Amino acid sequence: MRAALKTEDGRFELAEIETPELPGGDWVRMRVRVAGICGTDLRHWKKPDPHLACHVMGHELAGEIVAVGDGVTRVAVGDRVVVETVLGCGTCDWCRARRYNLCPDLYATRTKSVSRAYAEYVVGPQHKFYRLPDHVGFDDAALIDTYSVCLHAHHLSGVTIGDRVAVIGAGPIGLGQLMLAKAAGAAVIVVDKVAHSLEIARRLGADAVVDAGEGDPVAAVRDFARGQGADVVFECVGGEAMPTTLPQATKMARRGGAVVIVGGFDEGAIAIPLEWQRIQMSEIRLLPSASFAMHDIRPEEAEVLDLIARGVLKTQELITHRFPLEQINEAFDTADDKSRTGAIFVAIEV
Repeated sequence: MRAALKTEDGRFELAEIETPELPGGDWVRMRVRVAGICGTDLRHWKKPDPHLACHVMGHELAGEIVAVGDGVTRVAVGDRVVVETVLGCGTCDWCRARRYNLCPDLYATRTKSVSRAYAEYVVGPQHKFYRLPDHVGFDDAALIDTYSVCLHAHHLSGVTIGDRVAVIGAGPIGLGQLMLAKAAGAAVIVVDKVAHSLEIARRLGADAVVDAGEGDPVAAVRDFARGQGADVVFECVGGEAMPTTLPQATKMARRGGAVVIVGGFDEGAIAIPLEWQRIQMSEIRLLPSASFAMHDIRPEEAEVLDLIARGVLKTQELITHRFPLEQINEAFDTADDKSRTGAIFVAIEV
């Protein structure tokens, strides 16, 4: 099969590799049709990662079933599906408690099978595949992973009707948090530096937007939130911006409010000074959010598929660019330079 393999300098090169076999009777093989580029992928873009060389990357994908094991009953050949790529070891305490997003072997497990989007085929256990309604396209479904991250953070936050919510970052994650908070009855202000992203936020229902490059975003949020600060702040930028955006988020939150940390950190120890006395005396809750898993009796990925199918979460408004797999490096350049390109969600058609 064709696959885009990671190079030692952090780019991709196309190669022919072996098509993955089904390792068990309850496993299926999916033909990938659309894959997405997320912020986690971009943090490795053009950065030397020798341990990733020759690996197939990507974890936002949808396609159709082409082969099933003899024990498969959940899906059938020809089904259009989305695959949940948060796959833990299945045996640790966290997996047994259905908090598999916290599995110590999560990365090592998922990257062996379901988390290999930039290739023609992936395999996975049948319970990780969800049939798509006829009106939900492969490109729509490629956003389900992103929105599942948002829904997990939303569940942790406790956002409810009447809340004043601030979202830092108007990428796919931030825009997903915006839509979920609006659906819950909150008023939402979105902060970003990219004009095109803020315009999309307005179209998706933001009550106010703030250009962080002009003026004081903390003051703007506090003014928006009754002069007290936001009930909940979602930090959705992460990466190199964290030393700026995380302290801002804690200053935007009201006394007794919460900051949900959705944006990802780079590996290793990172020192970010915060006003800890003020945070403590104000009882501001810092809530780290990691990927997604279950919400009560339902998988959060299945909940998101339902929200997309019912039109609660929009998708086409976010898909700004499409590239074939052969142009994956151009696709990553486009996603990485959103100020110039206006990129929000970049889809790779496999």
